[in-house]
Amino acid sequence: MVAFSRLAVLGTVLPLVLAAVPSEPRPATELRLVKTSEEDPGTWMTEEEKFEKFTSKRIGFMDITDTMELEAMGAARRAAKLQQRAVTYPSAPSHQTQANALIKNVKQANLESWTNTLANFYNRYYRGSYAATSSSWMYNTVASVASANTAITVKQFAHSYSQPSVIATIPGTSSEVVIVSAHYDSIGSTTSGRAPGADDNASGVVVVLEALRVLAEAKYAPANTLEFHFYSGEEGGLLGSRDVFNSYSRSGVEVLAAMNQDMTGFSPNNVIAVFTDYSDTNLNTFIKKLVPVYTSLPVSTDRCGYACSDHASAYSAGYPAAYVCDENIRDSSPYIHSAQDTVSTVSFPHVLEHAKLTVGFLVEASYF
Repeated sequence: MVAFSRLAVLGTVLPLVLAAVPSEPRPATELRLVKTSEEDPGTWMTEEEKFEKFTSKRIGFMDITDTMELEAMGAARRAAKLQQRAVTYPSAPSHQTQANALIKNVKQANLESWTNTLANFYNRYYRGSYAATSSSWMYNTVASVASANTAITVKQFAHSYSQPSVIATIPGTSSEVVIVSAHYDSIGSTTSGRAPGADDNASGVVVVLEALRVLAEAKYAPANTLEFHFYSGEEGGLLGSRDVFNSYSRSGVEVLAAMNQDMTGFSPNNVIAVFTDYSDTNLNTFIKKLVPVYTSLPVSTDRCGYACSDHASAYSAGYPAAYVCDENIRDSSPYIHSAQDTVSTVSFPHVLEHAKLTVGFLVEASYF
């Protein structure tokens, strides 16, 4: 158990750091403050400008309007870790018997069914006409899957827009938390256009959902608390995940590891990719060791740049974060953010390998 000593130091450092956060003059409420790098102080712009300048061009950005203090809290957390023992990960996986017994229950048919349902929404844009209905489906499906184990709690995490994130929790004997995550919103070539978002990111959602189902039906009882996060608003600048990790930082939640998956079904090279920037080196190393143990695929590594997915929010908060994907940047799906990101482009045998990895990761991480 390492939470108490870290939090004690963090409680000393955090108020000082937050006091130093500059107060940005805030214009009219329809404008958003957007960053495209760690050094960027941010630029105020409209929602339409966010899409035109960044989303449509696949440029990573964070909308920090409602979470301006997150990076300062992350700096405080990192400062605390310099004075206390950081999280350490095993040198190799050691719970294969337990994990493999669960992995055999992963079903590709579930992955296919849920992906089809998500892709059938006209779009899942966080500010669009289908934001509320897609969020209702997400919550109801997570709750249904989790109901196999009455110890599991499921809640909606509200945001400033009408598409809550969803969090399922399997309580452990420790309050320290391990997170697996994926975003469920989608976007097309316009903010109101068709956006099935099959690979980006129904394929990531169903991986996390199936891992939850397997552990719920097994009545799995972890040592560390396990959380399953389904974020909204990722395509708007990591909005949902930033809100969640902003709350966790303020509340002193101790996150041991956060493994995010964004796209798991398009892989010409048939690999599992681990991205090495804006992530925790030691956690990445551990995950890379899990891939050949729990999947039939080789590991590939790449860099994806600033704010490329929701792991960056955990990283900004000072938590150990990793991003696992289906392919390197050069060979990733050319169909995302368009009406062509359909189920027909998704390889479900590949998605299945990600689901197996996720179950293996959760079992191993239960004992960090």
